[in-house]
Amino acid sequence: MRPPGVAIVGAAETDIGVLPHMSEPDLHARAAALALADAGLTPADVDGVATAWHSPIDIAHHIGVTASWHDGTTVGGCSFLAHVRHAAAAIDAGLCSTVLVLHGESGRSRIGRPSRRPPPDSMSRQFEAPYGVHGAVTAFTLPALRFLHETGTTREQMAAVPAMQSRWADGDPRAWRAEEFTAEDVLDSKVIAWPFHKLECCPVTDGGAALVLTSAERAADLPRPPVHLLGAGEAGESPLVAHMEDLTSSGAFRRSSRRAFAQAGITAADVDHLMVYDPFAHLPLYGLEDLGFVGRGEAGAFVAHGNTAPGGSLPMNTNGGGLCYTHTGMYGMFAIQESVRQLRGEAYRQVDGVELSVVQGVGGIFTSAAALVLSNSPREGA
Repeated sequence: MRPPGVAIVGAAETDIGVLPHMSEPDLHARAAALALADAGLTPADVDGVATAWHSPIDIAHHIGVTASWHDGTTVGGCSFLAHVRHAAAAIDAGLCSTVLVLHGESGRSRIGRPSRRPPPDSMSRQFEAPYGVHGAVTAFTLPALRFLHETGTTREQMAAVPAMQSRWADGDPRAWRAEEFTAEDVLDSKVIAWPFHKLECCPVTDGGAALVLTSAERAADLPRPPVHLLGAGEAGESPLVAHMEDLTSSGAFRRSSRRAFAQAGITAADVDHLMVYDPFAHLPLYGLEDLGFVGRGEAGAFVAHGNTAPGGSLPMNTNGGGLCYTHTGMYGMFAIQESVRQLRGEAYRQVDGVELSVVQGVGGIFTSAAALVLSNSPREGA
């Protein structure tokens, strides 16, 4: 399948952190205004809106957009990667011309926040909650422990994941954890749910962000350097961790990334920059192995040896990731934002020579995944 000729032409984040004065609709609206200003466009130019949890029709009305195309796909933290894929297909098919992909989440202050609690008849409430599984921090423990056991990855190597990412966030005034720390500091921090220590768990913040997508042809006439979508993929696996085919490898990671790489015509060796969704410290290890950047059982040592840190061979989670930068509850939008910044040459800690960036997201504790291949130059046929 040929990649769509679609580009990100606007990208922006709201303030992030603790924002009790802003509701989730307010965060959507602020993010929309900032991204449209970045793109040199107005709400009148927009005819497509995508959101998660909130109705895209409600949000479109709130921001003054009359849209002919809406996407309310909500599959957890990777929803926004899926929105980009869906928006690109819609633009390519002529269903709309300019799409706002929006995120606004009051994860910490919980202002204007719809309930995220699964209904009583959901599989998680019936088959996990009665046994003490409550929320992501407990649901992710079994996969993490099994991954450590089967791959031989050490506790010190998993602790190196947030430690290496803290080097990217060090000094960034927007980062929640903005000081460098070591793997020893991670292991000395409070245990939250075994095997996770506090510094192996994401913070909980408020914030919003938005993207503007349009055709590559139209993007050439807009003021910001376009970021081209070369490939995208998405996949689901199972509604419960207990139903995963393999607790130590995400089938949704593998399938979504394979589809994105195939559409873009790339391999892992072509990638200059990587963002892997990281609410907890084990997820980047899965990402590195499942996407083919390292072999089975090699991710822990790869990270601990500094390969993903500043100056390493594979810059990963260069804003500090969800573990250090911010995590409103659904982090995927912020991973895309950092890829856009790196490809534009505008990141807080910029990597030299980034031309091809991959964003890999996960949703719902391994239930879903999506991947994007982004570039600052179009490929032939894009």
